[in-house]
Amino acid sequence: MANILLIDDDTELTSLLHDLLELEGYQVDIANNGQEGLDKISESTDLVLLDVMMPVLNGMETLRRLRDTWETPVLMLTAKGEEIDRVMGLELGADDYLPKPFSDRELLARMRAILRRTAKNGDEKRADDPQDKLEYQDIVIYPGKMEVYCQSQLIEMTGTETALLAYLVKQPGNVVAKADISLNVLGKRLAPFDRAIDMHISNIRKKLPEREDGKPRIKTLRGRGYLLVEA
Repeated sequence: MANILLIDDDTELTSLLHDLLELEGYQVDIANNGQEGLDKISESTDLVLLDVMMPVLNGMETLRRLRDTWETPVLMLTAKGEEIDRVMGLELGADDYLPKPFSDRELLARMRAILRRTAKNGDEKRADDPQDKLEYQDIVIYPGKMEVYCQSQLIEMTGTETALLAYLVKQPGNVVAKADISLNVLGKRLAPFDRAIDMHISNIRKKLPEREDGKPRIKTLRGRGYLLVEA
């Protein structure tokens, strides 16, 4: 099973989550502040559970530094109702967020969804499989490797951003509803006022270079969803 790094200063919570996740078959390592978490993350880490409010180094700064080096998926654990934390976390490259307090069932569901879409569950295709390749205009995506190329250059994206872009690439010129994206990419039903998809789309737009013809790559249709613009 996957290797989980849990970064949270709440020792009672980390103890409970450690036991829960190990019962589910995960290997769990614990860090009680952001700096300790950065010291413990490694190539074998499949998913980081990251709290926002921590001493020494808070969750946002930890995420920023982590993204300088690692593409490891991150599930942010945020205070209930703190929308600014969720938005900032997504802007900095978090894959998803989960407001506290949360249920064991929801935590496990979010974790499994992230691990599935970031191809870290050991079941992805061989990276050099020619069928494991999506192409659209000047965009090339290798889902098995979680790599995106545009104009022949590697574009640094999180696993969630890569999966979302791949989902749009499979449906060029079609309006894709936010509810469909949430269910099929994020692995959860779209909740009212949930801005996760909007932030991921915003990040993708910023990272992809402009089209040579000057047209936008992704168009927002208010109240309907998103559309990958054709020529």
